[in-house]
Amino acid sequence: MGAFCNEDLSFTPVHANFISSQELRFSKQVHDNVHGNIYLDPLSLKFIDTEQFQRLRDLKQLGMTHMVYPGAVHSRFEHSLGVYWLAGEAVQKLQKCQGLELGIDDFDIQTVKLAGLLHDIGHGPFSHLFEREFLPRIVNGCKWSHEQMSLRMIDHIVDEHHIDVDSEMIKKVKEMIAASSEFKLPKGKGEKHFLYDIVANGRNGIDVDKFDYIVRDSRACGLGCNFEFKRLMETMQVLGDEICYRAKDYLTIHKLFYTRADLYRTVYTHPKVKAIELMVVDALVKANGFLGISSSIDEPSDYWKLDDSIIKSIEIAPDQELKESRDLILRIRRRNLYQFCNEYAVPKDKIEHFKDVTAQDIVCSQKNGGVMLNVEDVAVSNVRIDLARGRHNPLESINFFKDYESEEKFSIPDDRISHLLPTCYQDMIVRVYSKKPELVGAISEAFENFQLKTYGTKTQVHATPEKKKRRL
Repeated sequence: MGAFCNEDLSFTPVHANFISSQELRFSKQVHDNVHGNIYLDPLSLKFIDTEQFQRLRDLKQLGMTHMVYPGAVHSRFEHSLGVYWLAGEAVQKLQKCQGLELGIDDFDIQTVKLAGLLHDIGHGPFSHLFEREFLPRIVNGCKWSHEQMSLRMIDHIVDEHHIDVDSEMIKKVKEMIAASSEFKLPKGKGEKHFLYDIVANGRNGIDVDKFDYIVRDSRACGLGCNFEFKRLMETMQVLGDEICYRAKDYLTIHKLFYTRADLYRTVYTHPKVKAIELMVVDALVKANGFLGISSSIDEPSDYWKLDDSIIKSIEIAPDQELKESRDLILRIRRRNLYQFCNEYAVPKDKIEHFKDVTAQDIVCSQKNGGVMLNVEDVAVSNVRIDLARGRHNPLESINFFKDYESEEKFSIPDDRISHLLPTCYQDMIVRVYSKKPELVGAISEAFENFQLKTYGTKTQVHATPEKKKRRL
């Protein structure tokens, strides 16, 4: 996994070929370490040069991952510029090849580029930790999402900075951003629906957002990348109002989803990354009553002030109310982390009915007469890794074409390609951590008892080292 390739990961800039010399004069050129020179158009610059967008510089793309992969300090700002650039590349390529039949105009190009630029404008601190792990601990039944906040933040920026932009364009930008989320907005009929496949593809998951972060994250973490998005960018075409791909590129698309899953396994859900994230969540929860962190999600005018620097603010604050949070952050600094006990990979025949394991489940499974555990002593991480469509094969949702003369699109079943492709498309892994080093043995034993009772086996992916069990 994470196979290395010597090929340059940068995407050769061709976008300038589509821009007139007059447009180039009014565009700002910046150098991106993944895509090379990119050009920012005047309207996009009006959004970029706001405090709300500049906030993305203070949001690390991978949250706390840099504590394990030191190079992973790139920001949402860089990623957003990268998605803006690739979105422009994609729509202008389609205009060049099929512009007459598709009716792509300057309005469409600008709309798609803005959607790429602003797709993460409402993102929370510490990657997805804020909305998926912190807020659910604070707000019962919380349905807040960064996609929803992005839509609200766009309106706030337009109003706050009096940006002169077509209201219909903003409406479509928001539709494109929400296209792959559960909060997607209704699209009008006959509205060039293929444009919604570019930034956040709710149809089949192939979009320039993934193209950028897969390459950018792999490079930042020092990993190789065996997926080449340029091939897909250069050969895609629209059939039946949908972006389709050549049948011969089936395995290239499979590599897209496989590489994404590889990053989840080796980087995003690395056991020590998850241990640190569990500690950060506990620190934020303990600080929330005093700082009112969760109240910032109500209004964009408050929310844009929230970024990764909240950890430093807690760390240096003298207030007694923040002592527990400070102590947790100090433990992270000194590498005194929650201790990994062991993990269990849920058998594929039980995945469909799997329910998240809780600390309460582990505590209730301890044997009488041993060390008495409390729920507060145990941390559990339920990790789901898939190919972007849960238990389903994402390639089932993709349509292909035979050659450029063909007007027929079709799907391709796995068994027509290779018998080496997976038969299961999702992993579920339960990891258990001890918040106190002296309780590793007791928690490991309780977790084994839970496994026997629930699954009939106590086979772990990584068993607890004996030296950790003996630590007192």
